[in-house]
Amino acid sequence: MEKMEFSGKQKAEAMQYQWTKRADVWKTEALALILLTAFAFVINRHMEIKGLYMDDLYQWFCFNDNPFFAAVFTSGGTRFRALYNLVAWTEMKLFGTHVNWYVPFNIVLNSCLAYNLYRMAKRFSHSAYVGILCAVMFLMSRMSYYQIGQALGLMETMAMWMALGILYFLLEYLGETDETAANREFYLAAVLYFCVCLVHERYMVLLPLFYFSLLFKMSKSWKLWAAPTVGFALIQLLRFIFIGTISPPGTGGTDVADTLSVNSVLHFVLSQIAYIFGINAGPEHLNGQNFREAPLWVTILIALADLMIAMLVIAFIIRVLHKGKKMVPYLQKAFLFVAFIGACIVCSSVTIRVEMRWVYVSLAAALLFLSWMYGSLTEQMAKRGRWVQALPYLSLFTLYVLFMLPVEHYYRGLFPNLYYWADQEHYNALAEETYGQYGVGIFGKTIYIVGDKFEMDDFTQAEFFRVFDRLNREDCVKVVHIKDLRDIGLITDDMLVIQEDPENNRFQDITHAASMFKCRPIYGFYDDGWLDERASVQVMAGSTGEIHLSFHYPRDLTDDQWLTVYVDGEPKEYINFTEQNEECTIQVDPYQPVTLRFESNFYVPNALEKRGVTRLAVLLKMTAD
Repeated sequence: MEKMEFSGKQKAEAMQYQWTKRADVWKTEALALILLTAFAFVINRHMEIKGLYMDDLYQWFCFNDNPFFAAVFTSGGTRFRALYNLVAWTEMKLFGTHVNWYVPFNIVLNSCLAYNLYRMAKRFSHSAYVGILCAVMFLMSRMSYYQIGQALGLMETMAMWMALGILYFLLEYLGETDETAANREFYLAAVLYFCVCLVHERYMVLLPLFYFSLLFKMSKSWKLWAAPTVGFALIQLLRFIFIGTISPPGTGGTDVADTLSVNSVLHFVLSQIAYIFGINAGPEHLNGQNFREAPLWVTILIALADLMIAMLVIAFIIRVLHKGKKMVPYLQKAFLFVAFIGACIVCSSVTIRVEMRWVYVSLAAALLFLSWMYGSLTEQMAKRGRWVQALPYLSLFTLYVLFMLPVEHYYRGLFPNLYYWADQEHYNALAEETYGQYGVGIFGKTIYIVGDKFEMDDFTQAEFFRVFDRLNREDCVKVVHIKDLRDIGLITDDMLVIQEDPENNRFQDITHAASMFKCRPIYGFYDDGWLDERASVQVMAGSTGEIHLSFHYPRDLTDDQWLTVYVDGEPKEYINFTEQNEECTIQVDPYQPVTLRFESNFYVPNALEKRGVTRLAVLLKMTAD
């Protein structure tokens, strides 16, 4: 057969066509990523971190007070998460004191993960529309609360990304006919498995999926069988070297071996399955609201959404059964999906509770499974261009998402009921009322907190403000809890007074109000300490009843300079200035408000300003313990 020759012009036109086609594809993909990111920012706009608390603060402390190697390759503890530690340590060093950057960064990360989910679902379903539906459902899920609202959400995002990658590559391995390409997919999954075990030990449970895949392909390559096995063995060796055990830890300082119970595992497995189908089968402090307390319309929408899923699944089962002997590849992939979801559920059910964030990866895999079933139902229709025949299935998928979106929005509004949410909010307020208002001006001060209903522990008290200190001083801020304003003396420049407001779940800066309460100028006395020739101020004494007055005259003294101090109209102290600095102490009853009046026979000559009726005379510093 004669070979066709193409002219240079034809080659250029063909190349131009290919570039134009690729550019159009990338424009579409970029638009999808931008829209998903914008959607993520909109739905998470109320989440913020202004101060680190609980696990986030402890992680900062471990990274900050340990050298790099010790921070990344932790030893002697219960967890070995070197890869996560490396990324989190880098993130912390890059962000520095900008605590408010964690949430936007988490949103961007979750958006990229959603885009990755969109790409997978698009490939499985042969439909960009279905891919977008999966990504939107993923972002809207109430299970994203931790990945967005906590700095440690980075760990969950990293682990989920890698776990879903393992599932994707193993599915590609099963479907690939070219041996070299298939092996490449399998090795990529094995690399991700090794990495994910260094992010979160929970995902060690995914090891059997590799063996299932090899059995389905009837692989005889010892290299393929060895890849995940060696990775698993190496992980166990590293865990034993650094933390002295291969037993995975439980939640809240527990050990899985100590708390494992068949009944509890079964209960938690069933509750996680319910979570995937939209049902909050757990206590309010872990999910916002138990399904028994949900409004009727929420229950109805969940039931309708689950009905759409059931119809899709039934249609898929019928279609696969009609394939006869050709059903085996479909059953193998379906088994891999179920095994992945089941493994993630079981490994999250062996501890003392189930948190929604642990179910997030199972939900993401379930969405991919649903998209794959849709693709299996419509693949022949897509090949023949008969998209109209796919509309019933597409309608079921669309209705599922439309029914669930209002439900997820409703449950997102109940995030304040989560166990850590209230604490995070009032520590956000503490950061806002201190560092947020005064910046580095808080360092070196004593912060008095009126009340102790929020029960700030010693660790939080010692480390909370260090996060904002670039100089990394251990004593950058001193925190003192008091029951009443009367327990402290007059408010000075090296003090801040913060009051707990349990009703609104926040802290409030009352420094100025407390200053006025303890020391209220009547006339002739100013915030910077200046006294006029005639001045008066109301002062509240402290627990000792002693009010100490320290005067400073900033000019050369002349003969016969004197000042009289009146207490509630009675002359108490007569001070003859023989030096520029003079002091005296007034004794009154403890906690008694008194009016001090000052009269002097001198003033500052040539002063550039006159604030009151009379002229500036002397600087005064008062303390009242």
